[in-house]
Amino acid sequence: MFNPHFESFQAKIIDKPFYAEGEFNYPSTAIISFFDKQGRFMFAHDYGHLPLNQIYERIDASGELILNHCYVHNFSATAYRRTRLKDKNEFVELKRISAKAALFSSEFNIDFSFLRIGDGDVDFSECCFANGDLLFNQTVCGQGKVDFSNTTIRCKKVDFANAQFGSGLKTFKNALFFEGSKDFQYADFGNGEVNFVNTDFGSGDISFINSNFNNGDVSFKVARFGDGKVDFHFCKFGEGDISFERTDFGNGLVDFKTVEFGSGKVNFNRAVFGSGEITFEGSAAEGRITFKKTEFSEGSISFELAEYENTELNIEKAIIGNCKLSFFDGSFHTLVLKGCHLNNYLDLRVRQCHEIDLSDTVVRDIIDLKPYQNEVKLSILNISGMRLLGTIYIDWKNNHVLNLIRNQHKTSLAEKAEQFRTLKESFNKSGQYSDEDYSYVWFKRYELLAEFSSDKHLSKVTRITRYPEYLFKKLVFDYAGLYATNPFRVMISMVTVYATFSLLYSFLLSLGLGGIVSGLTPEHNAIGIVGRSFFFSGVTFLTIGYGDFYPMGLIRGLSVLEGFTGVFLMSYFTVAFVRKILR
Repeated sequence: MFNPHFESFQAKIIDKPFYAEGEFNYPSTAIISFFDKQGRFMFAHDYGHLPLNQIYERIDASGELILNHCYVHNFSATAYRRTRLKDKNEFVELKRISAKAALFSSEFNIDFSFLRIGDGDVDFSECCFANGDLLFNQTVCGQGKVDFSNTTIRCKKVDFANAQFGSGLKTFKNALFFEGSKDFQYADFGNGEVNFVNTDFGSGDISFINSNFNNGDVSFKVARFGDGKVDFHFCKFGEGDISFERTDFGNGLVDFKTVEFGSGKVNFNRAVFGSGEITFEGSAAEGRITFKKTEFSEGSISFELAEYENTELNIEKAIIGNCKLSFFDGSFHTLVLKGCHLNNYLDLRVRQCHEIDLSDTVVRDIIDLKPYQNEVKLSILNISGMRLLGTIYIDWKNNHVLNLIRNQHKTSLAEKAEQFRTLKESFNKSGQYSDEDYSYVWFKRYELLAEFSSDKHLSKVTRITRYPEYLFKKLVFDYAGLYATNPFRVMISMVTVYATFSLLYSFLLSLGLGGIVSGLTPEHNAIGIVGRSFFFSGVTFLTIGYGDFYPMGLIRGLSVLEGFTGVFLMSYFTVAFVRKILR
């Protein structure tokens, strides 16, 4: 079995026919001996052999290049053109190419550039390109299948720049590249499936800059990139699905800047990114993009200026590591970071987004949502289940925080309450005490609503008995003083209660159902009903107790209630006032 991990080889040509699988047999045999790095013999393999001049003559005769199981040394389409007195950039017309399980070597270039293949297949499956530079630049393939599956490419430079492919399958499945650059710049892969499944790109830079994948499924599933730069800058995808599932991107720069992902689904699930910078800056998509359980190491991840207005970007349960993650000035429909551990700065100052889901996250640093130069247009922010060890930079008014939580349709009242509590803690850490008060009030409101709503499973009688309790808490804790966050609100409540009791006294006095009688001289009783009512109410509410008037009849019980209410509201005011001052 062929072992691609050799270091060198030697060829011996013998005058013995070689019978290959396929359409041609060969007049001689090449015995290839392979050696490891220490020069030790590893294995030997037999190939058919044809001199170059006979290969070129077969092209002339049939317009086909058939080299299955053949050892070919120094093949060059440029040399072929030169021997036929053609211009160096003139296309060579071929019907098809079949070089299955062949071995190519060269001291210079293995050159297939400027070939134009008809609608026949191009088959280099199980082929080995042993050394030299491999050139397919400007090659044009027809509508047939292009097969580089299980190919071993040990060349220092691989050039498919400006190559054009038809609508047939293009496959590099299980291909193995070694050191050196791989250049697919401006390649046009045509319509139809493109398959790089389980391809090992080796070390060195890989460039798909400005490549066009058109309309067809594209798969880099389980592919492995080395430590060089992985560059898809300006790349265009069409209507097909795109898969980078479980792809290993190595430790180099990964550049998807300004890529157009098209309308298909884009899958980076369980992919592994190394310590290099990762950028999707300015990229655009219409379909769903997922990074579920993707592993990021260090460096930075940028989705800045991304154009995903109709796209869900799902990074659920990804391992973010110590990466800085930025979505600054990007447009998204839905942004999901559910279940992530966020150990570094997260910039969520998006240009616009319908919903950001940060539920069940663990936050150890800063989440930045506070508008800087432009408004952050966001409709829903879900932080239910968040464990906040860091801080959320957000502004209650400018970020419309109340609506961010209230607009949620999938969370319960208790979950909404918990989110307001989380924001309250964050506002306290960042010194935004007014915003903390707003969050605390809405936390208590939703907590009360959740508690009352949870009683729905009880009997109607039990619920009716609970309703007065709910109304009492709502009136006293909320309406009277906004849960001790607003001393001015408490003062207004005090004045309102005082005036209400005063008017009640006046009403009872006018009906003769009670009395406010002076215990001193008769002249005190000459004060009018309203005057006595307001004076007695003030003395009772403030618990001054002059003793110049005392209640009679129904007013006795009412005055006891007012005295208790006055003591309570004055204490309530003191708590709210001191709370404001101390902070």
